[in-house]
Parts: sequence; C-alpha cells; structure tokens
Amino acid sequence: MRRFALLVALALSGTIAAAQPAPSLQPMVEAILAQGPGGTRYGVMVTALDGKPLLAINPDGRFIPASNTKMFVTATAFADLAALQAAATGTGVRLEPAGPGQVDVILHGRGQARLSSGADCTSCLQVLAEAVAARTRRVRHVIGDDSWFPAEPWGPGMSWNNIQTESGTGISALSLDDNMIIAMVTPAAPGATPALAIAPYFEVDNRIVTVAGDGDAIVAARAPNSRLIRLTGTIGAAARPVKLEFGIDDPADYAAWSLRRLLQAQGVTVTGAIGTRHRPLSPADDPAVRGSAPPPRPPQPEMLAELPPPDLAADMAIINKISQNLYADLMLRRIGRQAGSGSIADGQAALRAVMTAAQLPAASFTFADGAGMSSYNRITPRAATRLLVWAAGQPWGAAWRDTLSVAGVDGTLRNRFKGTLLQGKLFAKTGSLNATRALSGYLVTRSGRTLAFSMLANDMPEGSDARATAVVDKALVAIAEAN
Repeated sequence: MRRFALLVALALSGTIAAAQPAPSLQPMVEAILAQGPGGTRYGVMVTALDGKPLLAINPDGRFIPASNTKMFVTATAFADLAALQAAATGTGVRLEPAGPGQVDVILHGRGQARLSSGADCTSCLQVLAEAVAARTRRVRHVIGDDSWFPAEPWGPGMSWNNIQTESGTGISALSLDDNMIIAMVTPAAPGATPALAIAPYFEVDNRIVTVAGDGDAIVAARAPNSRLIRLTGTIGAAARPVKLEFGIDDPADYAAWSLRRLLQAQGVTVTGAIGTRHRPLSPADDPAVRGSAPPPRPPQPEMLAELPPPDLAADMAIINKISQNLYADLMLRRIGRQAGSGSIADGQAALRAVMTAAQLPAASFTFADGAGMSSYNRITPRAATRLLVWAAGQPWGAAWRDTLSVAGVDGTLRNRFKGTLLQGKLFAKTGSLNATRALSGYLVTRSGRTLAFSMLANDMPEGSDARATAVVDKALVAIAEAN
C-alpha cells in the first residue's frame, strides 16, 4: 500500500509539473519586460494549442484590454454566424403619408455598418434616394429611424474627450460613412486663414493661422452633442494639407441630412425638416430585468426599397484587422438582437454564454462595450489564451484567425515584427488605449509549432507606450526563437 501510494504521489507530481510553465522561458521573458518603462504592469500567458501552459506572468490579473475586446466580440459572432447572417437585413426606405397630398421619407437603419453616401460604394445611400425619386418628386420631412436598436450611442466608460473623434463616434442602427466627417485644412499665405474643406453638417469656427514653415499645430474641439467645431493653432505655409476626422453624435440625424441632399440632387423638392426616430432604452432591454423572454418587437412596415444584407464575415475582418470601433459596437448590438432587443446588455448576455461554453471563468472578463474604448473593460491573460485555444478547435476557427492582423503584412500589425522570425507568422489583435497596450493571438515558432499567447501591458508612464510595445514585441520574438 505504501508503494502504491508513493507511485500515485509521483504520478500526481509529474502531472502537476507537466502543467506548469517551462522554467527556462520565464526568467528570459521577465528580463526582457524589465527593460520596459518603470511601473508598467504586465500580464503574460503562452500556451500550446492543447491548452498546456508554457509561460505565465500574472496570468489571472485583470487588465484593461483596449481593442483586444474585439477579439471576444467577433469570436462570439463567429460562433453563431450562420444565424446572424440569415437574420441580417439591409437599410431600407419607405414613404409615409403625412396629410393630404404629402408624404414623409423614412430611412430605416438595421445595423448595417458600411452604408455610404459616396458614389463608389458597396452599400450606397444613393440607391435608396433614386428609389424615392422614381416614386415621387415632392416630399415633406426626411426622417432617420434607428429604432432597430435602443438608443445607446456610447458604452459605459467611454472617455468624453474621445467622443469628438472618429474613434468615439456615436453608435446607431442607422450609420453612414462610418459616422465620421473628414475636414481638410490647406495652408494659405503666412498670416492668412487656411482654407477648410468640410461637409456643411458641422458649423466650424476656424481660427487657425498660417505661419512660415512646414509644420502644423492644430487643436480641434467639439463638445459632446454639439454641431460646433472650434479650430485653433497654426499650419505652415509649406505644409501638406492636414486631415482632421470628426465623429458624429447622432448618426440617424446625419443619415437623414445626407439623404435630403441626395434627394435634392435627384430633383426631389423637400419642403419640410430633418427628423429622427430613436427608441429610448428601457428596463425591457436588460435581460437581467425582463427575464429570459425576449421583448416584443413591433411589426416592420413594408419598404419601398432595401439594400442587400451586409456580409458579416467581411465586417469582422475589418473589425479585427484595422480595429474599426463602430463596426465592433454594431456587431455587439447585432448579436444582442438575436435573442433580445439589440441592447448592449443583450449583447453582453450572448457573449457571456459563448465564453461559458469556452470555459472562461466569469471573473476573468468584463466588457462594457464592443470596441474596447471603455475604461471599464477587463480581461485576464488566461481568459484570452483560453478563448484562443477554444476558437482554434472550432469549425470556424481558421476563418476567424484569418480576420486577425498578420505581423509585418497587414492591418494594425503591418509595421511591427518586420525582419523578424515572426513576420508573416504572428496573427493577433492589437489594443491601444491610454496607458494600455495589448496583443493577443497566435504565433508560429522556429520549430513550426503554433502557440496561443496574450501580452497585456497597463499603467505605463505617460509617453512610454512605444517603449512598452517594443519590449512586448521583443519578448514574443524571443519566445518564438526558443520553441
């Protein structure tokens, strides 16, 4: 019996030892990370695709993930992609009677991410304008209806200063032109005000002054829910034109404004005003409050014309490769509409269900939005690698991996890992927020082995983000060289 007990103990100790990270890898990576900015908090997890841990540094610490959030949202979408795609509906337009001899134009958003007001586009608002013009030459109001989702333009924890930028634009079921307006500032002669080219949706107070030289120092300021942009600073007379990007707070209003312009260009007389129809957020939009039964949905009116449903797999490649915030937040709401109302809370519930199936502990992740702009979001390195290992074993795993950026090749990793062993052999989601850098995905080692990894850096001193990124990249190359 003593001999049997000893054999069992030895077997158990061997099992436990096999589950521990390789000891030689740990000090090497720790030494590299020590070269980074002082005070930075790192979390690292590297595993084989069977889940065996190879390296763990604070693997259960909770870190702000920034855009690594998108990895969790798109994996949730891929897990139910066939049903999501089957339920997808394109933007539509209809005419609504508005009294004797009058009609209003109602533009209905259905969460389509790539609707465009341009002439050369995949999903063109122009097509809907032409359908209206073919039916009538005179309308009253033009109304943007985004009630497909409840009104939640920003997730909790969004920084107010990001709202004016293209990274923090409002989220709406009726989104157009990535909910962003571009301005171009072109220098004039020294002492003069530079020229400004921008769509007249915003009012602009341009106080920029042209000076000698070829540099620029421009400050753009717009308060949330304001249509006034104030521009101050300088631009050199020899400088190239400067591109400024502004987020839109009420995308349904902007879409209706744009449709009116397109109708007028088609010769349609618009006698009324621009309007919007939002659906206020209610307790019924939270599954924790309403219970398991989905909220009732009003019948959808018949459309005069509809655009084709979006290709959701293509949307997810844009989300992960270029880290498109709007598309990610729309995807979370689209996921939430499958079994609920399309609220953030419904999307979170669906995401939690998939993460439970992937055996992620509930305490290992918290998400307040779909894009990663919220300072409330948290993940652990162990949660990220567990998701990666689980996804790799799913029928859709290879297609999902293809949506990630490739080191030194494309997306947000196109300029990283060039000339290293990992160029073209690391597939990952980046993350960047104030004092936060994140990178999680797969890498192929020198021996040809594929590993899952998550490298999270938080709390670095101001101005040292690039240095933190450099040591993370150096550590990953060292890991690939050593395996």
